Amino acid sequence: MALLQGNIICTAMEKVTYGQPAAQAVKAEAERLNARRVFLLVSRSLNHNTNEIKKIRDALGARYVGEYEGIPSHAPRSAVILASAKARDLEADLIVAVGGGSVVDAGKIMLICLKHGLTSPDELDPFHVYVNDAGDVIDPDFDGPDIRMIAVPTTLSGGEFNPLGGATDEVKKLKQGYQHRLLVPVTVILDPEITRHTPEWLWMSTGIRSLDHALETLGSFQSNDYCDGIADSAIRLLIEGLPRVKKNPKDFEARLKCQIGVWQSMVPVVAGVPMGASHAIGHVLGGTCDVPHGYTSCVMAPFVLDYNAEVNADRQKRISTCFGDENRSASFHVDHFIRELGMPRSLREVDIKEQELKLVAENTMLDFWARTNPRPINGAENILDILKMAF
Repeated sequence: MALLQGNIICTAMEKVTYGQPAAQAVKAEAERLNARRVFLLVSRSLNHNTNEIKKIRDALGARYVGEYEGIPSHAPRSAVILASAKARDLEADLIVAVGGGSVVDAGKIMLICLKHGLTSPDELDPFHVYVNDAGDVIDPDFDGPDIRMIAVPTTLSGGEFNPLGGATDEVKKLKQGYQHRLLVPVTVILDPEITRHTPEWLWMSTGIRSLDHALETLGSFQSNDYCDGIADSAIRLLIEGLPRVKKNPKDFEARLKCQIGVWQSMVPVVAGVPMGASHAIGHVLGGTCDVPHGYTSCVMAPFVLDYNAEVNADRQKRISTCFGDENRSASFHVDHFIRELGMPRSLREVDIKEQELKLVAENTMLDFWARTNPRPINGAENILDILKMAF
């Protein structure tokens, strides 16, 4: 029997700081990196409804040069261009993204814009990952950024650990990926206390999104013992932490467990384990239909597990073991867990219309992870079968 062969891909992330106040940690990292002109990319709600961004500005002092607030969901390319123009005008030498997944993703893609002098959304076209007519995934080669970013995530989507960022082409209504090893934040700051401002539905749903990273890792035939072990731990941390936070939003130990679980859930993705149909469909539900990022996995994950069980039921048993009962299917456990958190479980619940299913199926075939599902996806009709299950 031949040994399993492969590679574990590492990123250019240097440090993860956890449990410290965000303002203190941002100041320390700006000093360590000798950044003199720090530009903040921030959540509008945090900026206007809390004093968290003010704390960071005050801590940075003379190093702070300006900010951009209010990146919309799914990081539309026009907003990324506007934020980049402001950072360019201020001669920023470090970007600090404070907010959810869309804010963090926008920060990554800003680095491309600043490096290559991009000033309009269509100039991003040559840089995104795409699937060609032959079905091959094309990952463009380009020079990486000259400056780096720090991420202070306030949700659980996990993009801060990934050198791939997503932005939405508003003309095509497609979310597209941009990837370079230097796009990953140089430092990630996990501050559980700053997340107390995150709405419950957003915290829970993005937590399920990260749970889905681990689910699709343990379902993949292209994983390995290293990634399987980390995904196993991620599931256990998330299924402990999320209900605890729902019960007591001030349980900061549980919030940190969730954040560490998210970090672990992203390790296999970054290491090279491809995701499957749940993530591929999720990208399209977000970019094409404007479904919130986390809700896509709340809806799709159990149905994709069920669809794939025909070929990977043995691998899915490890998921069931994490939930404490290997005699029940993984899809049963995940469905029950999501329902207990009060999250939506059907496409109808997230306002998808039946007439939209065909377009979602067709657009999913343009996503690179549609090609790496454990049960082969041979065309849009297979995606449509899954969507009908979820409708």
